[in-house]
Formats: sequence, structure tokens, C-alpha cells
Amino acid sequence: MISIHSVTSDECPDQTNNPINSNENQPDKPEEACGVFGIYAPAEDVAKLTYFGLYALQHRGQESAGIATFEGTQVHLYKDMGLVSQVFNESILDQLPGSLAIGHTRYSTTGSSRKVNAQPAVLETRLGSLALAHNGNLVNTVQLRQELLENKCNLVTTTDSEMIAFAIAEAINAGADWLEGAIQAFHRCKGAFSLVIGTSSGIMGVRDPNGIRPLVIGTLPGNPVRYVLASETCGLDIIGAEYLRDVEPGELVWITEEGLASYHWSQQPQRKLCIFEMIYFARPDSVMHNESLYSYRMRLGRQLAAESFVDADIVFGVPDSGIPAAIGFSQASGVSYAEGLIKNRYVGRTFIQPTQTMRELGIRMKLNPLKDVLAGKRVIIVDDSIVRGTTSRKLVKTLRDAGAVEVHMRISSPPVTHPCFYGIDTDSQDQLIAATKSVAEIAKQLEVDSLAYLSWKGMLEATREDTNSFCSACFTGDYPVAIPEQVKRSKLSLEKVVV
Repeated sequence: MISIHSVTSDECPDQTNNPINSNENQPDKPEEACGVFGIYAPAEDVAKLTYFGLYALQHRGQESAGIATFEGTQVHLYKDMGLVSQVFNESILDQLPGSLAIGHTRYSTTGSSRKVNAQPAVLETRLGSLALAHNGNLVNTVQLRQELLENKCNLVTTTDSEMIAFAIAEAINAGADWLEGAIQAFHRCKGAFSLVIGTSSGIMGVRDPNGIRPLVIGTLPGNPVRYVLASETCGLDIIGAEYLRDVEPGELVWITEEGLASYHWSQQPQRKLCIFEMIYFARPDSVMHNESLYSYRMRLGRQLAAESFVDADIVFGVPDSGIPAAIGFSQASGVSYAEGLIKNRYVGRTFIQPTQTMRELGIRMKLNPLKDVLAGKRVIIVDDSIVRGTTSRKLVKTLRDAGAVEVHMRISSPPVTHPCFYGIDTDSQDQLIAATKSVAEIAKQLEVDSLAYLSWKGMLEATREDTNSFCSACFTGDYPVAIPEQVKRSKLSLEKVVV
């Protein structure tokens, strides 16, 4: 039996046509992937622990949130549009009892921003209920959807995540057990998928053969050991769980009352972690490769200074993602670090349509300049990326209006020239400023005194890992998983560039 606490999709209008969502008003960044969380902890309040885990992963998606708990064979599900703190309260969480839970916070990639597409996706199978939370994006959705429809699957959403759940259910209903059914389904999926899957028997944590999106395993103290799955280690820290290890590319971990078992379902895993996770998406306090991403981002800044030093009075970062690189730039260059911009940390997404005048001043809603710090100064502003360039241009104007006499922009990643097909929402290629303009042309459009990007080689070498173990397709066009032509045509419109 499934106890579902959520309203139907027709109570939540599709917001894809809302004027506030137009390209002109979108942030000048790629939009985050989703956040997933899972916990197997009998006798603990798993719903509340999942709530806090999702709260720590909120930066990965702000459109919807959901939690499914398993109490024996019964599933309790609640999901809705909004931030984690808006969707859940004490009363709702008290209605989600169980010994294991999975949770999801969503930014839509495949499937529009509507309640019906919120996760976890819950289905009934021959073996009982299945709940699935997905971070990533499949590239063979057209083919997989057609196969499922031909087999009379009753798809009710437009998400690839639901297709994965139906593929698992299809295999189970044909006679497979939980593990066999899941592995059969994963072999039908192409693209990026980090999954947390709940069943009445236990939970699974799964990564695609390239491990494009992250997924980590943690443990809660006690006897017996209780296990936690999360997109990032910050999701473990908030509930006092200790990081154990990553789920490996092409691995399935199966967590039950007997403990944790590992199955390498892919015979040819080849690690290709999204480099943008390290540059921007993941929280700076999350750990990858045995160090915080704050440390990696500082190294990017030091490398950026070595590659593109410019004499100036102060250097500062665009809050918050540009700050670690700006500190590294200062350390390597000797240019004094300062705070030139203050971020309003209580600004969320808004669906109030501004007037044209308000829209032109929109940058002030999130960032405000420190005029006495900037006045009469030659400044270096460091950011992690430029996608469309709209926000960056407004920001440069704000600095000049505040009295900066020179504005030099430094970017701690290479030019973004290609769209992502693996779970990050980017524009079509012709909307990416670096795909259509040279660095000099971009500098002119942004009205900066100079502009420099970090080199592709410098970005990868700063990881101190095997440089072949990362996906950097958004900078090069080298996609580790082949993109079907009909999918490629939707976003890829220009020639591949050479870095």
C-alpha cells in the first residue's frame, strides 16, 4: 500500500512559460543538477534525517522536494513544489514513519517544472513498492520511452527518472528479483544517472558506468552500523554521518539489515566525473578526492594568477562561488584580497514579474557593491564561469558605477562552448557567449578592461588526479556518452572547438 501525501499535477501550473523564466532573466550560470539522499536506519527518525540531508543539498535544486519512507511493506510519500523548508514541516514529517527513506530535491532537466514531475517516483511491482530518486539525465529517453509504451507501461510524467523506475518494474514483473531487475534496467539506460532506490527490503545506491554525477556512502555511529547515501558529503555532515567512500562508477550498493553489499554491474566502467561539480556545483565544504572543494577552487585561482596576472589594487570574487578562486589568485599574485560585493543571502527565486526598469537593475537584488572599497581602484573580479554574459555585463556596470576605474575579469574555468546533456540545464549552443565570440569580443561586450579564462589544461591539472577521469564536454565538445542525433540537434548547433 502506498500512502501518498501530495496534490495532483493540475493544481500546479507549468511555469515554463512564466516571463520571469525567460533567458533574459535566468542566472548567468548553468543550473544545478539534482540532489539525492537515502538512509537505512531502523529505530531512527529517518524522515527527519532525510529532511536535513536534503536541506544541505538544497543548492543542487530548488524547484521541488520529496521524501518516501518504507514502513514494512507500506510506503509513505510526500512531495511538492518549493524549497525543502517550504515543502516539509514537523507535522508532515511525523506522517512519514519507517526504517528507511529516500529523498530528492529537484532542478528540472528532462521534464518541466511541475508537481507531477517531482520525485521520488513511486511504482508498484510484483515484489512490492519501489521508490526512485535520480540525479543526472539519460540521453536515450526517446528510445526508452517508446520501448516502455510499446510494453503498455502507464507513464504519467515526462521525466527520464520515471522511465528508469518503469524499466526496473518491468524486469521485476517478468520474474527478476530486486537486484537482477535493477541491473537489467540499468543496461537499458544511456547517459548520467546517480540513483537512490528504496524498496521494502533495503535501499540501493547506483552510478552509471562513467560516474558523471557524484554519490557518496556514509555511516552513522552505533551497532549495527547504519548507512547513508548522498549526492555530496555535506549531506552526511549535517546529520553526523561519517564519509565511508564513493559509490564507484558502474557500481550498485545494496543496503539491507545484513549490511552493505557491492555489485559491479557494468563490465567496462570508465570514470568521467563532471568537472563542473568540482568548479561550481558542489558545495565548497564537500569532499572529493580526499580534500574539500574549497581547496581545489583555491588552486584554480592560483593557476589563474599564474596564467593571466594583471596589476591591480584589489581582487575579489563574485559571491559565493568565485570567492575561493579569488583568494587563491590573491595568494599567488600578491594583489590584496578584499570584499567588493555583498550578497543578499535571503534572496530566493521569485515569480513576481519586474518592470523593465527593475529588470535592468536586477543584479542589485542579489549583489550590492561596497562603494568605499571600490572607489578609485583598479579591481580584478573573479568568477567561476560565464554562460550567456548577461549578468556579467550588468555586474561590470555596477562596479564602474561604484567608482572602479579599471575592471579586469578573470574566470576560473575555460570558456563554456558546448551544452551539457548529462543533467545540467544549459542553453542551446548558439546562446553560449563563448561559442559565438572570441575572448576579445566577449571582453568588449562585457565592457571590461581585460578578460582571461583559465586554460583547460590548468583546470584539469589542478585536480591532481588523472586528467582523463573527468567529463569536460562543456568546454571541448568531447562527450563521453554518445549523444543521439535527434537529442544533439536540440542543443548543439555549431562546430566543435579545439582547446
